[in-house]
Amino acid sequence: MASPVPALLRDGELTVEGRLVVASNATLLCRLSGSDGAGELRCVYKPVAGERPLWDFPDGTLAAREVAAYLVSEAAGWRLVPATILRDGPFGPGMCQLWIDHDGTELVDVVAPDAVPDGWVRVLDAVDEVGEPVALVHADDPPLRRMALFDLVVNNADRKGGHVLVAPDAAVWGVDHGVCFHVDPKLRTVLWGWAGQPFTDAEQDALTELAQGLRADLGDDLSAVLSADEVAATAARVDGLLASGRFPGPATGRVPIPWPPF
Repeated sequence: MASPVPALLRDGELTVEGRLVVASNATLLCRLSGSDGAGELRCVYKPVAGERPLWDFPDGTLAAREVAAYLVSEAAGWRLVPATILRDGPFGPGMCQLWIDHDGTELVDVVAPDAVPDGWVRVLDAVDEVGEPVALVHADDPPLRRMALFDLVVNNADRKGGHVLVAPDAAVWGVDHGVCFHVDPKLRTVLWGWAGQPFTDAEQDALTELAQGLRADLGDDLSAVLSADEVAATAARVDGLLASGRFPGPATGRVPIPWPPF
């Protein structure tokens, strides 16, 4: 069952407090407050008007894709995406998502090839900007593994290390899902450490639940924010994952890692 969206996220007064200047699209840090002054939350607000056009995604659709990612995460019981809705704001309609305080813990890193931490997985070897060898690595962590599976389902074209946040209560969250759900294969991720491994029973069960939901209530909910072809492509991806029974490896002929990776 999906967790309820806080009433303040839907109905609270939205006040802009600042801007995340490193983001490629307009990304605003806001405060949500009740009309009676009771209660307060922080959120990220991304107005559709602030989206940069992309050559491979329809204009004005990134906010809706973020909502779709939240719906899929909730339907699978993964709870990886903070509560996310479409609503009006000071700069027009856009995506509004609960703010997650990052405690500084990094689950993805670049290290010297001989310094991979215990319990971490090597993704690839490369060289840094001065020509020194490095390794891209990530923790072999259950929530991170769920995120890797989630990215396969939503066809995430931009899973950077910086899009993985660890909250003070140790919960792991994924953010920035505006370039997901394309009908063509677009997966670019730093989370390749489980490639080739079979799905667990719990992962199979979650995929089965998604497959059923995509032909019922979840499919209806996604149809409000995605095109019919995108919903059908999502269902086909889930069916393909169930048929294969394992995490795929990177596809040949495509760049499998987002740039920059952080």
